[in-house]
Amino acid sequence: MSIMQETTTYDVEGRLLEVCNCEAICPCWVGLDPDNGTCDSILAWAVDSGTVKGVDVGDRIIGLSVHIPGNVLAGNWKAVVYVDERCDEAQQEALLAVFTGQLGGAIADFAALIGEVAAVERVPITCTVTDGRGKLSFGDVANAELEPFTGATGQPTTLQDTVFSTIPGSPAYPGRATTFTRSASAYGMADMAESGKNAVQGAFHFSA
Repeated sequence: MSIMQETTTYDVEGRLLEVCNCEAICPCWVGLDPDNGTCDSILAWAVDSGTVKGVDVGDRIIGLSVHIPGNVLAGNWKAVVYVDERCDEAQQEALLAVFTGQLGGAIADFAALIGEVAAVERVPITCTVTDGRGKLSFGDVANAELEPFTGATGQPTTLQDTVFSTIPGSPAYPGRATTFTRSASAYGMADMAESGKNAVQGAFHFSA
């Protein structure tokens, strides 16, 4: 029996990195239309620890390259899914089951906004945060470097209780991407070469 057909049970936690071509802070997070009428993004969830149906998925990453055709809440997104090439078959199936919403939970509401998955690709993925600065890459397809905004106290600026989130239930830390490049025309999405645009970091804990 496929892991995606069994009884729902998973518990995963880790870190999110996200960039897009909206100005910082991205209006999608508060339910407004994207700055350019559409929004193009890459994002990744790096699972630090957790299991899905008994499969250990710690130290594995799954990401998306996304085109959002209008208001974020209207859905009908187009996406390419990128899976950490270090995953074995069971780990890949487990991560896809969680992050495409097949196993329910809070992340399923996010996944329901995706109308088309153009492809699932296995690539080397980098998703790291050091001293509040992040790096995200999908092989030679996409690359971004992120830095957070800070408040008057020197602490990171926080987004919380937003109408939309890629880490529902957890605070997010907005910033900007000093670099954001993406090659996506092969899947009918726009190539990107941006600087100074929106970026978001955060931690997540999903279970169901």
